[in-house]
Amino acid sequence: MSVPAAYLTVVLVWATTPIGIAFSGATLHPMLAAGLRMLIAAVLGAVLVKLLRIPMCWRARELKSHGWALVGIFGALGLSYMAAQRVPSGLISVFFGLSPMLSAILAQWLLDEPAMPLYKWAACLLALFGLAVLFLDDVLLTADMLGGFVMLLVAVLLFSVSAVMVKRTDAQMHPLAQTVGSLILSVPLFAVAWWLMDGQMPVIDWASPSPWAVLYLALFGSLLGFVSYYHILRYLAPTTVALITLVTPVFALYLGFWFNDEELSPAMLQGTGLIMAGLVVFFFGGLLRKRLRATA
Repeated sequence: MSVPAAYLTVVLVWATTPIGIAFSGATLHPMLAAGLRMLIAAVLGAVLVKLLRIPMCWRARELKSHGWALVGIFGALGLSYMAAQRVPSGLISVFFGLSPMLSAILAQWLLDEPAMPLYKWAACLLALFGLAVLFLDDVLLTADMLGGFVMLLVAVLLFSVSAVMVKRTDAQMHPLAQTVGSLILSVPLFAVAWWLMDGQMPVIDWASPSPWAVLYLALFGSLLGFVSYYHILRYLAPTTVALITLVTPVFALYLGFWFNDEELSPAMLQGTGLIMAGLVVFFFGGLLRKRLRATA
């Protein structure tokens, strides 16, 4: 796959994943929809690992890495699926746009990385101000949506912790082996969560968007998107890859508006704009500072 094609694939997959999550819960319980997605992706991934002869290791270090990955897969994604029943799907992408900032802050404490420069802290404050605008929106500030917001914030925190701790564990597994192993271990957790929260045997309604959304997310969200993401990471600069987190929330918001009748209030657009502005400063503030110094 060419790098431009892989880049476009990641943008499309990340932009459509939130509305896919919302659609998958239309007639299926969120935990069941998430579990089926992981099961299908795990089976297909295991076949791919076998065909490519990628080693799967289950020693202590690999299991530790899988365990931290489960914090993101089961914890973050499980909460995201639950939140998608309460908040506009596009906001899932907006909230997860905060993960690079949270990961950078956590990396200072957990990975002993250098302290962030002042402009990055300013970017974090700008993004927090954007969150405040979202939380104070009269359209969004309902008991149900507030609960969804809290779920998303916890999900983003778990996702960031997972990413940092997987890096800290440094099991040096092949990325596909890491993902497939973690997906396999996540399936029983989703099954137990579904059984405790619902437990009703589902009737698959192929006339609804739910089963099709599950299949789409399993094939594209959990496999093709993953392979494409790691492909572009090998060839592109991190700042270029980071542009994806600036583009996808805008697409996700409008996809929810066009295809799922989700409301776009002025405050939602303002809050999203502030969060995206914070990401721009966070990723590209250093380049701007260098250019200003060179000009001076």
